[in-house]
Amino acid sequence: MTTYAIRPFGARPCTLVVCRGCCCGDAAKHPGTDHQGQLARLRAAAGASDGRFAVRTSDCLGPCGQANVIVVQPSTEGRRRGARATWIGWALDDEATDDVLAWAQAGGPGFADPSPTLELQVIPAPATRR
Repeated sequence: MTTYAIRPFGARPCTLVVCRGCCCGDAAKHPGTDHQGQLARLRAAAGASDGRFAVRTSDCLGPCGQANVIVVQPSTEGRRRGARATWIGWALDDEATDDVLAWAQAGGPGFADPSPTLELQVIPAPATRR
């Protein structure tokens, strides 16, 4: 019997999924937020992290009333430790971005707790329709 690793290309790092759909990243909805600057900061920090965390974007994650939304997905090891994705809402300012980056740099879910301020921004994941 042949067995395969879950991820044959190596362990997955903590990943920040940044919503940039209809409401998140919309300058008309949140004119005081530098949406492009936020994404550039996240990407630059991920690039400088030596692969400890990654950033990707999604067209729409769903909870538009809580834009901007960032999902912090645990690394492979974080999942082994029982962690699951954490949804962050209202990530609109530099302080929220700083807190998300600090958490990702510390390993994210399964390795470190989010800051108390970031905990206040945790939102439920949208329910899956069946």
